[in-house]
Parts: sequence; structure tokens; C-alpha cells
Amino acid sequence: MALLKVGDLAPAFSMRNQQGAATTLEQYRGHHVVLWWYPKADTPG
Repeated sequence: MALLKVGDLAPAFSMRNQQGAATTLEQYRGHHVVLWWYPKADTPG
């Protein structure tokens, strides 16, 4: 899998939000989006 470079478009993907509902990047087309992943709460690292 190739790494993204500054200015690259993010690939299409879907994921579950904090309420468990499915969401896709496409739903936010035309908006600024910040994606934030973190390790499971209360785990080291």
C-alpha cells in the first residue's frame, strides 16, 4: 500500500463513528475533514 503525500486525495473508505453508525468519506465531500485515530482508551502506547 502506497503512503499518501501532502496534497494527495484520501482514498474512499467507510468506518463506524462514535455512535456505531456507518459513515463514508464521500459524505463529507466539499467540507474540511480532520480524521483522528488513537489506540483504544486506557491502553499504553
